[in-house]
Amino acid sequence: MRTAEQEAVLRSVRKLVDFWQIEADELVLDQADRFCAPPAAVEAVPKYRHPRTGDTWDGEGSQPQWLRHALTKEGYTVEELRAGAMAPGAQQLASPTGIEPVSAP
Repeated sequence: MRTAEQEAVLRSVRKLVDFWQIEADELVLDQADRFCAPPAAVEAVPKYRHPRTGDTWDGEGSQPQWLRHALTKEGYTVEELRAGAMAPGAQQLASPTGIEPVSAP
């Protein structure tokens, strides 16, 4: 039993088939169409990288805690955290404020 929505879709499809003069044999899937491989997964490229810790974020999903902390507490700007801001493999050792925490002896 078809729903009213399904009947409406079938009417639309029939109208399109008539309009474009599509033949029934054109609607049959080829063997290659049925079993085509799914598209390869695209590896997410990091858009943001912490210069000292190396943490990365691709910009998808919610903003990670390390990024929020770097922006609000460590004094980095968004531009400084962009992955392309530094040469690959380069590490910034000094903090953005120029003040390093001092450990007790």
